Amino acid sequence: MKKLTCLSVLALLPMMLMAQLTPVNDQYILNPLTINPSYAGSRGGLSVAAFYRQQWVGIPGAPRTMSLEVDAPVLSDKLGVGLFVVNDQIGVTKQTEFMTSYAYRISLGSGTLALGLGAGLVATNTAWSDLVVLDPGDEYYQIDSKVFMVPDFSFGTYYTVKNYFLGFSIPRLLGYKFDFDRNKYSLKFEPDQYNYVLTTGYMFPLGQKARFIPSAMLSYSPGDKLLYDGSVHFILYDRLWLGATYRSTGSVTALAQFAINNQFKVAYSYDFNFGKLGSYNNGSHEIMLRYEFRYKVDVVNPLIF
Repeated sequence: MKKLTCLSVLALLPMMLMAQLTPVNDQYILNPLTINPSYAGSRGGLSVAAFYRQQWVGIPGAPRTMSLEVDAPVLSDKLGVGLFVVNDQIGVTKQTEFMTSYAYRISLGSGTLALGLGAGLVATNTAWSDLVVLDPGDEYYQIDSKVFMVPDFSFGTYYTVKNYFLGFSIPRLLGYKFDFDRNKYSLKFEPDQYNYVLTTGYMFPLGQKARFIPSAMLSYSPGDKLLYDGSVHFILYDRLWLGATYRSTGSVTALAQFAINNQFKVAYSYDFNFGKLGSYNNGSHEIMLRYEFRYKVDVVNPLIF
């Protein structure tokens, strides 16, 4: 089992050492703060949400993510502040990110424009001693790395008018990569490696009891393929949300959310990969719990479910 874990970790390692990927989960449409700091405070009250994601069930060392997000408006809703903490474990590597978000909203035409900045720290370390060394000369893998702290920043903006929304963000303004020879992480400021994220969607009323929201997310980094998500969601009686997402990486996600009352919501999503990787795992699961301490009926942003 330990050898199988080692092989799985080595397969995942190239993804971990690349420029840091956009922290997108299945429920990013329910929790957009992780990819765009300008959403901070847009729910109209203090909101607390917890997420847990188990990816690629059945593969040893597959990613597991736990996150906590808190945000609220201040100063008559023109300013918003937020904080999210994300803990990732991928094989023998653990990473914890602390990111604060600040948003400012202004009226623009008949809609609202929000500008946001994010700043925080990433703590990461790797337990190399858990790996199985097979080749002579690789004994340095047996030495666990210390905990490294690296800064991180983000930028975002979004515009809403009536039932339409449009958002743009750069979730990572700094990149970092582990230098094995120096046994440390090196920071990289490379605008040509930025990951640019665009989100958009429209809400169609279906009578008085239902709404239909098609939406899309585009993610582009120079030199890489353009990634995209296409989603459709139905909202029934403002209590039950049902949706599906197709991801260009070769997966389909089914999502359901239920509002127990006007403040407490529970969501679950199942992600199935129909590519080659799908034959080696049992899919990915994600759950969300959200509590809003002040319920607001007139929500400006139609993305806020």
